[in-house]
Amino acid sequence: MHAIVIREPGDADVLTWTRVPDPEPAPGEVVVAVAAAGVNRADVMQRLGFYPPPPGAPDYPGLEVSGTVEAVGPGVSDWRVGDRVCALLAGGGYAERVAVPAGQLLPVPDGVDLVDAAALPEVVCTVWSNVFQLARLAAGERFLVHGGGSGIGTMAIQLAREFGARVACTVGSERKADACRALGAGDAVDYREDDFVEYGPFDVILDNMGAKYLPRNVRALATGGRLVVIGLQGGATGELDLGALLAKRASVHATGLRARPAAEKAAVVAGVREHVWPLLESGRVRPVVDRTVRIEEAALAHRLLEDSVHVGKILLVV
Repeated sequence: MHAIVIREPGDADVLTWTRVPDPEPAPGEVVVAVAAAGVNRADVMQRLGFYPPPPGAPDYPGLEVSGTVEAVGPGVSDWRVGDRVCALLAGGGYAERVAVPAGQLLPVPDGVDLVDAAALPEVVCTVWSNVFQLARLAAGERFLVHGGGSGIGTMAIQLAREFGARVACTVGSERKADACRALGAGDAVDYREDDFVEYGPFDVILDNMGAKYLPRNVRALATGGRLVVIGLQGGATGELDLGALLAKRASVHATGLRARPAAEKAAVVAGVREHVWPLLESGRVRPVVDRTVRIEEAALAHRLLEDSVHVGKILLVV
């Protein structure tokens, strides 16, 4: 088969469409013929040499795909060849085929296009596991997501809205602000002009910036607030005001999804299927796709992602 290989750490042009060995399903796995793959910041970090895949994962990037089941390994009883699926991966999605633990598969929701379904697994599992399972966002609480126009941001806004929270986000343009308001954000704060702290306090904050926003995130927390850090775009080392946390009885969580054991990922996927998939099938929540790019042009997709002008997901189409 063909896959996108990272020749060496570097800029987008190191991404090369080349022949690699076909995957074989191990016990408990299926092989998916890929229709589309989601493009994520983690893929850019891997390309730059800062985020290697966990042991056992393919070396080429890609954390989510959609497609059809092509082969079923021993011990798999819930999936059949030809099933339309999307999948959460530890890597290897930028390819014509990928082997996936069966517990990380989801059926393509009714009413969702097969290609568009590639925009779902990573963002939905990230939002569900962090905002709802870990931070326990509840109806009536105030929620802030940084990067509201991103794939994670657009999904977090919709899910928080559906579960009855009052939603705010940060954005970098009026176009993104308009899109986020249309999805359910009450406040869309332009981080270039305004300070999001002034729009608080917030019960839950989902942060992709890390060190750069840490002091202000703590100031923006409500009493009993929960800050969940899932990215380090603004640096890895910051100053944490423990006195402010104590005074607010607040908490800070730093968490990731990619390196979790398969059993933990399967539990997240099961929760998503139970709680989020009905919202997708009813049309109340939808994948937000900015554009699709041919997988052979993965370098273009990475440059578009790094320019940060997109709203929602960029997808690679096989």
